Amino acid sequence: MSRLAGRVAIVTGAGRGIGRAHALAFAAGGARVVVNDLGTGVDGEGADGGPAEAVCTEIGAGGGRAVASGHDISDWTEARELIAFAIDSFGGLDVLVNNAGILRDRAFVNMSEAEWDAVVAVHLKGHAAPSRHALSWWRAEAKAGRPRAASVIHTTSSSGLCGNFGQANYGAAKMGIVGLSKVLSIEGAPYGVRSNVISPSARTRMVAGMTGADQLGAPDETGYDPFGPEHVAALAAWLAEADCPAGNQVFHVSGRRVRVLEVPRIAFEARSQRDFTPSALAEALNGKLVAPLDAFDLILG
Repeated sequence: MSRLAGRVAIVTGAGRGIGRAHALAFAAGGARVVVNDLGTGVDGEGADGGPAEAVCTEIGAGGGRAVASGHDISDWTEARELIAFAIDSFGGLDVLVNNAGILRDRAFVNMSEAEWDAVVAVHLKGHAAPSRHALSWWRAEAKAGRPRAASVIHTTSSSGLCGNFGQANYGAAKMGIVGLSKVLSIEGAPYGVRSNVISPSARTRMVAGMTGADQLGAPDETGYDPFGPEHVAALAAWLAEADCPAGNQVFHVSGRRVRVLEVPRIAFEARSQRDFTPSALAEALNGKLVAPLDAFDLILG
């Protein structure tokens, strides 16, 4: 039996890239999938239902079941309607993959309020709103004696974990997502809900315009692409399984490598018998500060 057989999953931003790979992998594993995508450009402008419908058609051709959704996950009401849509379509909900995102890159000193708000809305609120309404339903199910062994899979980024020039809005939202997942892990545990975060490195249209993207190279002579989205989807499919033991974890995945990250980690501790003064702190901490990790050191190192 397929390891996701009988599971119902929502994947946001599933019309292209990593989200599409998630949706296809879940369907191949036996899950019924809600393919959510507004079909916008990388900057969040425009709308096109074609990509979501195309993924549903592809899943159907392979013998799977999927329905397309155009709900706006950054809108609290539409996010609630998305959860209801999945339950109405397939009789329940077991997995929520928060993946949708946009970019509006600009040096922070030049960034507009609209550029900040749009990116934070899609990424951070777009993770929070569906999670909030899914958790509400899972809590009700658990209290009614029908726990679902649910899994929420969030998407962060090396830009949030490490920083990246021109992405203050994106990086702030992506690090906020890590905090959201940690809280959801605590609050969801009594209802059988697990929450994990993936930091993916994959060749997508969002990554193509990022500083340093040329370092990803190209597929090798056999056609193998270490930055193919399908590598990220394999991890998501495992996290979506009902008996997956992972919870409250942060992963970085690229190609055939998966890293389990400690966020946060205590690198050094200074103690004193007396209250610290600035001069005492200088003596205790000089030479002990942590060198920042570059985003592409995480991706490629």
